[in-house]
Amino acid sequence: MLSARSLFQEILDNDDSYRLFCSIAASGEAQGGWENARIAALVPAGLRDLAPRITRHGADEEKHGRIFNALLRKRGLDPAPVPPEADYTMLLERRGIGLAHEKLGREETLTEQDIVVYLSHSRVTEQRAADQMIMLVRYFGDHPEVGKAIRMISHDEDNHLAYCHEELLRLTAAGHGPAIRRILRSCALAEIRIYRDVSLAVMERMGALLGWSRTKAAVLTAGVHAMYLYERLGGWRRMVRLRMPERRGALDGPAAPAPAF
Repeated sequence: MLSARSLFQEILDNDDSYRLFCSIAASGEAQGGWENARIAALVPAGLRDLAPRITRHGADEEKHGRIFNALLRKRGLDPAPVPPEADYTMLLERRGIGLAHEKLGREETLTEQDIVVYLSHSRVTEQRAADQMIMLVRYFGDHPEVGKAIRMISHDEDNHLAYCHEELLRLTAAGHGPAIRRILRSCALAEIRIYRDVSLAVMERMGALLGWSRTKAAVLTAGVHAMYLYERLGGWRRMVRLRMPERRGALDGPAAPAPAF
C-alpha cells in the first residue's frame, strides 16, 4: 500500500535516497538562513524593530541546515548535489517570488514594500514547511534516528508561521492590507505550481534510486498531480488566510540551540 508513511520509510531505509532527501532539505534551509540574514541587515529604519526577529528566523533556518547535515554525518554520508529541478528556493526566486538574491546582495536599504513582499512570501512557504513537518512528526516523531530532529524543526516552523501571521496583521493595520492580500494570492498560486514541479522531479530521482516499477512511479506521479489540482481549486486559500496566532512574539529572543546535532 502506498502512503506517506510507507514512502518516507522507504526513503529513510536506503542510504542513497536518504542522502538525497537530507541534502535537498539542508540546501533549502541554508539558503533561507542566508536570505533572512541579508534582509535583517537591510531592514528600513521604520521597521528596525523587525530586524531581531528576522535574524532569529535566519538563525533557525541555518540550524535546520546543520541538523540535516548532521543526520548525514551520523550515517557516514556526504551531501549530494541538489538537482536544479529540485531546488525549491531557487525556482521560487526565478519565478519572481520573494526578494531577488541580486537585490539582497547589494548594500541598499530595503523598502517597506520589500518587507511586505518578504513576509507574504514567508507566510506561504512557511505554511508548506509547517504542513510537511506536522506530517513527518505524526509518522516519525518517535523514530530513533530522525525523530528528535523532526520534532525540533517542526516546533521552529510553527514559530515561523506564527511570526508571519502576527507581523502581516500588524502591517495590515498600518495600511498595507490590499498589497498583502494581492501578494499572498500571487505567491500562493505560484508556489503550488513550483511545489508540484519539484515534487515530480524529486519523485523521479527517488524512483531511479529505489528501483520503482513503472506502475508505482505512475501512481505516485498521479498523486502529485491530484494534490496540485486540489490546491489549485481552492486548497491554496489556507496559505493566504491571516489570523492572530496563539504564540505571540514567537521569534522574540535568541534561536534555541540544537546541541544533540
